[in-house]
Amino acid sequence: MTDLVHLAKLARLEAALGLLVEVPAALLVLADIAVLFSGVVARFLLHRPLIWSDELASILFLWLAMLGAAVALRRGEHMRMTALLARAGRERRALLEAVATCACLAFLLMIAWPAWEYALEERAITTPALEISNAWRAAALPAGVGLMAAFAALRLAQAAGRRELIAAAAIVAAIVCAFWLAAPLFENLGRANLLIFFVGVAAGSVFAGIPIAFAFGLGIFGYLALTTSTPLMVIVGRIDEGMSHLILLAVPLFVFLGLLIEMTGMARAMVAFLAALLGHVRGGLSYVLIGAMYLVSGISGSKAADMAAVAPALFPEMKSRGAREGELVALLAATGAQTETVPPSLVLITIGSVTGVSIAALFTGGLLPAAVLGLVLCAVVSFRYRHEDLSQVRRTPPAEVLRLLLIALPALALPLIIRSAVVEGVATATEVSTIGIIYAVLAGLVIYRQFDWRRLGPMLVHTASLSGSILLIIGTATAMAWGLTQSGFSRALAEMMGAMPGGAAMFLAMSILMFTVLGSVLEGIPAIVLFGPLLFPIARSLGVHEVHYAMVVVLSMGLGLFAPPLGVGYYAACAIGRVNPDEGIRPIAGYMVALLAGTIVVAAVPWLSTGFL
Repeated sequence: MTDLVHLAKLARLEAALGLLVEVPAALLVLADIAVLFSGVVARFLLHRPLIWSDELASILFLWLAMLGAAVALRRGEHMRMTALLARAGRERRALLEAVATCACLAFLLMIAWPAWEYALEERAITTPALEISNAWRAAALPAGVGLMAAFAALRLAQAAGRRELIAAAAIVAAIVCAFWLAAPLFENLGRANLLIFFVGVAAGSVFAGIPIAFAFGLGIFGYLALTTSTPLMVIVGRIDEGMSHLILLAVPLFVFLGLLIEMTGMARAMVAFLAALLGHVRGGLSYVLIGAMYLVSGISGSKAADMAAVAPALFPEMKSRGAREGELVALLAATGAQTETVPPSLVLITIGSVTGVSIAALFTGGLLPAAVLGLVLCAVVSFRYRHEDLSQVRRTPPAEVLRLLLIALPALALPLIIRSAVVEGVATATEVSTIGIIYAVLAGLVIYRQFDWRRLGPMLVHTASLSGSILLIIGTATAMAWGLTQSGFSRALAEMMGAMPGGAAMFLAMSILMFTVLGSVLEGIPAIVLFGPLLFPIARSLGVHEVHYAMVVVLSMGLGLFAPPLGVGYYAACAIGRVNPDEGIRPIAGYMVALLAGTIVVAAVPWLSTGFL
């Protein structure tokens, strides 16, 4: 009874602290939307730019990222690899979960003092537009670290049994002490330390089920603390640098936009029109799934939101026509990989932030490669459904198709509005998301008459959580990339890749292989933050256009992300479709082979990526 009372008190404490974090995080999403949209209106309509808007948005954004990361830790929503964890027995899984949480807590405790020092150092800097101390912004880092540590400790106290907790704490403490005592040995190992910390510690932590952001953090912290004399405050500075690119503000805003189009019925309107147009042909609803994912990806930027918007609208009718569940989830996962380059892809935004490639050029270049892969998938669908029985399917009358088109037009126009606003200079790639949000809200209220105000709060909190988990990965991966660069690894990699026989063609082939593997293990964003700054300069030196290379990289990572047995995107598709993952493994093989062939075509024909620049 005493234990139950104790757990109840901890649960109330955790809920109260969670509310104190979630409410400000949700309000910060709204605040950033308001500030950025005000900047667009002031500059484009009133011709009186707000010189402080970007600066204020940047301050709010760092707080949003850190509070969102804390919310994600509380909810268990940080990205991680669970393939090995899922195969463990119940008791072993409980121990591994406790070890993962202890490892997160260990990293947060080790980084807490450097984060505090970093915030204190920033007091001396005054922001140029608002003329306030930069400590107001930098304080988000120690505050976020402290909140995450509190949530990690509360999770351990509630979720882990006493035996698992003691064992997990002992395991993590023993590993930390062993590395600390071995510090003198690392001094003479040179670049072998890269293997120990960036492969052994970071990759080993990822495979052990530790969230990716914390696995990267443990790797770079151990490397700098035990093998160099670099002040540990530098790690926090690099994390801040990685999370502070203003272009990354598009991440939470496009995530929120994706949730809005699902809630307002815009996605359903597009799917209904496409189903009426193609539902009477063999494999017609599969073509609709491919087309709908292409269109929805052009709005939301969040792959999970894309699949969640399309699958519930199509799967019931497809099942009623005799489609097997495994085939449905296989095609859903394949379309997730196919549409990775459709703007406003979060991976494209990340590439722009870490490599300096024009976001507008990436948005323009991403449309045709995704269409090519869509045609390849359509060819597979045509072959698989060539004997489908449509005797019971009624063709939708042209008048009904026209009516559904008129209903879907406002939704179909949104991708065009987003792209045009960026290309025509009305708004930046960051600001354009606010235009999409205002458009979606008005369309939901005025046109579709679907706007559930009760869902708005949870949507804002989910936006903060997902964004925080993504941005913390980008921050710690930026710190790792800095460590790799300082070690000379980037120069060695450039020399090795540049010296390979076959020139640009071999470089592209190796990149496809490399990023397919990375996509299955790390997902797109951390992989591109780690290796984008290293490989894009090599591509330029070999004469490969940056936008062309970006398309090849993103499509390759999509292959890995959505291919079983490791690709987490595949399991997300199974969860959304409520299908056992085993059902889709055989059907997805043909789609993945087709996507690989399409990626090779995109790599071999640069015009597909650069023809409209």
